[in-house]
This record gives sequence, C-alpha cells and structure tokens, in this order.
Amino acid sequence: MSTEFVRVDGRLPNQLRPIKMAVGVLDRADGSAYVEQGNTKVLVAVYGPRELHPKHQASPDSAIVRCRYHMAPFSTKERKTPVPSRREVELSKVIRDALSQAIFLENFPRTSIDIFIEVLEADGGTRCASINACSLALANAGIPLRDLVSSVAVGKYKGQIILDLNDEEDENAEADMPVAIMPNINKITLLQVNGVLTEDEFKQALDLAIKGCMEINRIQRETLRSVYSAIKGEEE
Repeated sequence: MSTEFVRVDGRLPNQLRPIKMAVGVLDRADGSAYVEQGNTKVLVAVYGPRELHPKHQASPDSAIVRCRYHMAPFSTKERKTPVPSRREVELSKVIRDALSQAIFLENFPRTSIDIFIEVLEADGGTRCASINACSLALANAGIPLRDLVSSVAVGKYKGQIILDLNDEEDENAEADMPVAIMPNINKITLLQVNGVLTEDEFKQALDLAIKGCMEINRIQRETLRSVYSAIKGEEE
C-alpha cells in the first residue's frame, strides 16, 4: 500500500477518522451510547430484556432483537423526510443481524431487546458507527455479550484501498465493504461488498478492515473501562 497517497481529509489510506465514544448518555434508557467517527454522529438507546408486546411474537427459546435505524431530518445536507426510507429499513435488519450473533439470546426467552439508533449527522460509515454505538449501549445495559462487535468500512477510491471512508469518498468509491467482527473470538458478523474488487484487493481490504476493527475495539473497551472504573472508585 502506498503511504504517499493522501486523502481528501489529509489521512493516509490506513488511518481511521478521529473517534469519540461515550456510554450512559441517556438516563431513561437501560443502556445508551454516543459515537463520533469523523463527522458522523450516532446516538443509541437500548431497552431490555423486557416483556415482549404483542406476546404472540415472543420466542419460547430466546429473546427477540428489534432494531430501528433512523436518520434525523437534519443529518444530511438536504433535509431528509422523517418517514423511514427503504434504506433505513434495510440497514435496521443488517445492524440487527450483525449484533444478534454477539448476544446470549437464549438466556432471555420470551423477551425483547429493543435498539433505537438515531443518526444525528451523516458523513459516511453510518451503519458501522451505529454498530459500534449499539455494541457499547448493549454492554452499558448489562446485557451479556460473547464479545463487543466492532465495525468499519473499507473501500477502493482512486485505485487505492482505504480505511473508514467519509461521505465524499463513499460517493465516489469504486467499491466499498462494510465489515463487523467480534475480534476476541475471531468471528465476522457483517461483510457486504458494493462494487468490484479483485481477489487480491478483497484480501487487502479485509485485512485492513480487521486491523481497523481491532483499533475500534480497543477504544470501545477503554471507554467502558474508564466509566466502570470511575463507578467502582466512587463505591469504594
């Protein structure tokens, strides 16, 4: 990979955007998180496990995960209609499926775990930032997880494989590939490819995505550790 290729925001191909994370930002949710990746800003609230309504939808063997991904009307350059779009419905399912693999759903039969995602500002990578925020919010809610889920997009832009695309890069990319993993158990929970990559480019992109997810996972863990270390210190 050429390190001389400089991107529109000054980053090198293998650099993440600046990341900020916080948990417990909403008092009335069971768990919540706020994540910034570059100019993309996402807020997540989690409720549950709780009794499922209507009851006939409940599973006798596990919890049901319900996820709503929504972009605020002011999140994009042009005002977005508040009515859920087809893309929002699709991403709700994609994010739910990526997260469900991490949750011990069998521990909570006949219940629901409800995840609400609000994209406050969109500048590329909203599904990945949402997954990162959801994972933190689930942990903040005390829901048992096999591992935190960490996510980032890679893509091909001007012939270069790059990490963590912003909106301008995403719109003009020859290919983009959102990836989510559970790093500590070495499992991929999301992998989508839009566009065309050669076999070598795909391998390069996946390796870069995994490295990016590992760094995001480190920040997620530090965020949780700092919060709960402070709480423990107060109790002592």
